[in-house]
Amino acid sequence: MSHQNKVATRKKSPWGAVGYVLALIAVAVINGCATVPGTQVADQVAPLTPERELKDGELLNVSIQVFDPGELPEDLDKRKGLSPEIREAESRFAPIHLKHTLQRAGYWGVVRVVPDRDVGSEVLVQGAILYSDGENASVQITVTDARNVIWYQRTYAETARREEHLGVEMEKEDVFQDLFNTIANDLAVYRNSLSIREIEEIRKIAAIKYASSMAPDVFGSYIATDENGLVSLKRLPAQDDPMFERVEAVKVRDDLLVDTINDYYDIYYHDLWEPYSNWRRYRHEEVATLRKLERQALTRQILGITAIVGAIALGAASDYETAVRTRPLQDVLIAGGAYSVYSGHQVRQESKINKEAIEELGSSFSSEAEPLTIEV
Repeated sequence: MSHQNKVATRKKSPWGAVGYVLALIAVAVINGCATVPGTQVADQVAPLTPERELKDGELLNVSIQVFDPGELPEDLDKRKGLSPEIREAESRFAPIHLKHTLQRAGYWGVVRVVPDRDVGSEVLVQGAILYSDGENASVQITVTDARNVIWYQRTYAETARREEHLGVEMEKEDVFQDLFNTIANDLAVYRNSLSIREIEEIRKIAAIKYASSMAPDVFGSYIATDENGLVSLKRLPAQDDPMFERVEAVKVRDDLLVDTINDYYDIYYHDLWEPYSNWRRYRHEEVATLRKLERQALTRQILGITAIVGAIALGAASDYETAVRTRPLQDVLIAGGAYSVYSGHQVRQESKINKEAIEELGSSFSSEAEPLTIEV
């Protein structure tokens, strides 16, 4: 007597297809969200101020280098109205506004924006724009003192609320003021961790580094650099050293030149304030509307696809009699699903108007910002 091995088979449930479709759509929603690098700063960040007025010997001068504008996607569609001209404008605007923020803090001496790395700086702040679109901003900040000691390198990010665009004030309140205040506060906290002796050492090394750059044969031996690149002071010039006095006179003239450059930067900042503020505000509004429309379109298409897949699954999972009995329901689900998918498509078509408006805002601001861009 022969025996046949019977293999039990389980019919796959078509309802798994519904879950699969929803999973794919969820992935699409997640991928559609912009990723802004860095930790979001807190809201309503209050600026730190010293408990007493600091003496001149306790103050360090700060040089803020023009920021690295970063890179934009090569694909123009992915730029969404952003342009190199806008980024170049932002790479100057941000350090100038940070300068005003630091000047109000009361922890620092002279705060200047410099076009390049300042060899005689006591504290050098360097920044790079990682992301900026008017609604979101992310910058990387590196702070180094004259000893070549890196205070820290941190990434700051902020997503602005729409109402924050209404409370801006030149030199005082930017739409991303929480970000600027956080940067200023971190600088103040580190500065407060320094001893008076360290502050004096930083100031002296900065002066000798500048002198060494002017007359390396004379002053190069006054400082030493170890294997880690850290600079230490070996000795100081005599109080009446004529060569050092001449170098100090040159430094004064250099500082006057940098002050003149900062006057131009401030004029640039003032001229840029209104068009830049308007661009960020209106772009934020258009992007918010676009996001709402795209969410509506996606929701309708999700419901439509789910209804269609559900109708197919209902028919496939039923026996003949049940399939016949539920046929009207399947037809309604398919018809309603198809209409919902089509409706979502129509909403996506409407959103193209907002995309075009975003592109036009970017083009308009680029044309306004480009003539204001200065090279020094």
